[in-house]
Amino acid sequence: MKDPVVESILNFIKEIWLLIVVIILGYFVWKYSLGIVVLALAGTIFLGWLAWKLWLHYIQQDFISGIDFVLLEIIPPREVDRSPKAMELFLTNALYQWTEKGGKEEWWQGAVWFWFSLEIASIEGQVHFFIRTPTRVRGLIETQMYAQYPQAQIKAVEDYTLAVDEISSKSAWNGWGAEFALLKPEAFPIKTYVDFGLDKDPKEEYKVDPISPVIELFGSLKKDEQAWLQIVITASKKTWRTKGTYFGKHNWVAESLVQISKLLAPYTSTKEIKPGADTRARIEVRTPDIYKKAVERMNNKVSKLGFDTGIRVVYVAKKEAFDFSTRRNLRLLFRQYTAPDSNGFDRINSAQADRYGGVLLASPKTVMMLANRMLNEYRERAFFRLPLRHHIFSQNHWQWPIPKVLTLDGLIKAYVHHKTFVLNTEELATIWHFPGQILKVPTLERIESKEASPPANLPT
Repeated sequence: MKDPVVESILNFIKEIWLLIVVIILGYFVWKYSLGIVVLALAGTIFLGWLAWKLWLHYIQQDFISGIDFVLLEIIPPREVDRSPKAMELFLTNALYQWTEKGGKEEWWQGAVWFWFSLEIASIEGQVHFFIRTPTRVRGLIETQMYAQYPQAQIKAVEDYTLAVDEISSKSAWNGWGAEFALLKPEAFPIKTYVDFGLDKDPKEEYKVDPISPVIELFGSLKKDEQAWLQIVITASKKTWRTKGTYFGKHNWVAESLVQISKLLAPYTSTKEIKPGADTRARIEVRTPDIYKKAVERMNNKVSKLGFDTGIRVVYVAKKEAFDFSTRRNLRLLFRQYTAPDSNGFDRINSAQADRYGGVLLASPKTVMMLANRMLNEYRERAFFRLPLRHHIFSQNHWQWPIPKVLTLDGLIKAYVHHKTFVLNTEELATIWHFPGQILKVPTLERIESKEASPPANLPT
């Protein structure tokens, strides 16, 4: 049996081991006047680390520049009689692109995992569904989409964002945008189509589809107004540091178990039982009723594939048509997915006067600059593998208005730090799927006629 005093001392040493090493090294540096040697060694290590980071960034950006992307418009069938489960199967089979990459691929060729953008766009009230994908995966996406929605149509189109040149004092356009993050750790799921009963395929008149408010809002836009929603995803590779280890890491599934344990820690007890000469521990967890639904959802979430996800919404309109009410309505776009005992979406990184925080609000010129940045980041589908400027001038390092870096173009203000999180296929299918016939928005483009096979008894 371990001595509890010795065990507590060892645990304490594990927590402060780095401090102990620093103190020992500091003593030898002071004792033997090794300051210059240590400084040179530390400088060499830092420069080597920086060179390695720059090399990886360079080769990855070079690899990305060789990826050819295409924007596919998906025109849903006139009658969608399938639940969002069909879209979930599509996401699983077509977009979960995850493979092991060797050292040569990753560190010499700069190979990266593909990412995709699921989009809904309203062009003056006309609602469209899009998928932006590398051309190498286009064939798989088309076959898997037809497998779930045989009556759908898929066609390559020009990027609709190019119709808006820029947002500036010289441009005819005004704009606003925001990103979304989760209210709680990703172990807690949002409300999904299962919570709305759509997994049971109820009769059309009884369906409550959570995507309906989004389509209705997008369909209500007027002339010279546009609203865009993008959900940028890639197969999850996010990791967390494993507590109690020096360099151990774990994935989002293991992190979900950690979060469940933290949630139930106050309701967990350990009792010692002594069968014969042995002493064993029995852990007893009594989950309160208020947490039972949340824990059930958390357990269900890890049973499906996860995607690292970033969500962004942009509203652009001609300056004379810009409607602040529409902007306010877009801020509540995802309220229906919030479960107070579980999770929901929170609006972040808004392109507005309070974006940088603090007592002083940003100037109108800065607000327009923020909106134009949001436009460009939407157009670039920027969440993963960001340009170098996002790393150097990130708000992880600098807080506005410091520093004001003078360039040929004026002052560079710190870039926002994009937050990504893990959503599983069920959650993604909930926020991006084709609505059923109950939604009669005339501006949602659908296939006008239903295709059917010819009768088998036709004369040859």
